[in-house]
Amino acid sequence: METKEFYLQKYGLDTLLDMYRRMVLIRDFEENIKILYQNSLATGAMHLSVGEEACAVGACFALEERDKFVTYHRGHGHNIAKGADVGRMVAELMARKDGLCKGRSGSMHIFDASIGALGAQGIVGAQVPIACGIAFSGKLRGLDYVTASFFGDGASNNGAFHEGMNMAAIMNLPVVFICINNGWAVTTPVTYSVKAESIAIRAKAYGMEGVVVDGCNVLEVRDAVGKAVEKARTGGGPTLIELKAYRWYGHYVGDDTSRYRNPDDEKQARDTMDPIKIYSQWLLSNGLCGESDLREMEAQAKQIIEDANEFAMNSEQPSIEDMYAETYYIPEGGDVSWLS
Repeated sequence: METKEFYLQKYGLDTLLDMYRRMVLIRDFEENIKILYQNSLATGAMHLSVGEEACAVGACFALEERDKFVTYHRGHGHNIAKGADVGRMVAELMARKDGLCKGRSGSMHIFDASIGALGAQGIVGAQVPIACGIAFSGKLRGLDYVTASFFGDGASNNGAFHEGMNMAAIMNLPVVFICINNGWAVTTPVTYSVKAESIAIRAKAYGMEGVVVDGCNVLEVRDAVGKAVEKARTGGGPTLIELKAYRWYGHYVGDDTSRYRNPDDEKQARDTMDPIKIYSQWLLSNGLCGESDLREMEAQAKQIIEDANEFAMNSEQPSIEDMYAETYYIPEGGDVSWLS
């Protein structure tokens, strides 16, 4: 890891502190959604990314405004890190009309083209070839954007993963594949499902670079993804980055981890692999902020969540008729009799 001076010169103090703000906001968002879901206020399947905040912030801060990304079912943090409206995100998860997708997508399919968020995918591994299509579209049209594809370790054993990796390699597409290896694919440990020394090593089979990174260190994540993004943008082709992290909760809200995880291992992981704790200690030890600054940023994040809840709760509930709105494109004056 580089020195304090290196990061101050490369990113600037404001950005370094903003990364902390965004990580705390993501965690508060997830903890808030957990409560809303348990009280039947948020709907649909809910998969939380607590413990993976550095993966989201480090990666998305390495992307430029013009860049795109597709994510997976644990993708709330990626949207927030890239700049999605938190109030509209809460409204979306509560199925309200003011949600990012008017309450229709829910957690697993949030889409916000204004920030380059081109959808979360509920189908395991689907975002890998989809990212290839997005990147190929930009390449054909001469658009200078890079596409990031986020997925879990379980997706790396899916056929779509291998097909997408091969396509990106042979077509030299501007894609960065980001595998968040949190150790578990639902209840299956990665030590059982992957015999290779890492997931990133699989990149060699496709002629692309593979990198393993500490997914709990936001600066290391940003460095690695930043290099891969620059490489892709300048014609160097795709990269596979494996971010090693740990999800604090079960696969979904309500999943009892005691069925398949050792409680002592969980405690140790939370103590030693907390990305927010790791980054706050780095900021403090390097004199980039004080304890009072951290508390102020944390208070700001909590206020954003409170405001988001109020916005969502005041948002109108969709009507039955709204189910059919914008489902089909009907030209003005067009025949709609076939819809009846």
